[in-house]
Amino acid sequence: QVQLVESGGGSVQAGGSLRLSCAASGYTYSSYCMAWFRQAPGKEREGVAAIDSDGFTIYADSVKGRFTISQDNAKNTLYLQMNSLKPEDTAMYYCAAEWLGVCVLSPMGFFGYWGQGTQVTVSS
Repeated sequence: QVQLVESGGGSVQAGGSLRLSCAASGYTYSSYCMAWFRQAPGKEREGVAAIDSDGFTIYADSVKGRFTISQDNAKNTLYLQMNSLKPEDTAMYYCAAEWLGVCVLSPMGFFGYWGQGTQVTVSS
C-alpha cells in the first residue's frame, strides 16, 4: 500500500511563497500521475496541478504562472512551489496519485491514493 504525507504548509502574507512536499512511503509503484488538490471551507475540492511520468504538467487557470509542480522520482517526493500567494489560495492542500494512465484534474476520481492534507493560510 502507498502512504502519502504532505508537509510545508503554514501561514503567509499575500504575495509570499510556500513550498509544499508530498512524500510517498511504504511499498510504492511508480505512478503515472501525481497531483495537488485543494479544498477551502464551504467549497468543493478542486484540482491545482498535475504531473505525469514524462514530466508533462497541467495547471488550473487560477494558479497558472504562480505555482510550479515538480517531482523527484528517486526520492518518491512531489513538490508544489507556490509564489505570489493570494488570500483565495487559502485551503487544505492534498496530494494524490493514480496508476490508471490518466492525468487530468477532473474528474478527481481517477486518483486512488490521497494524503491527509496540509493547511495553507494566506492573509491580506
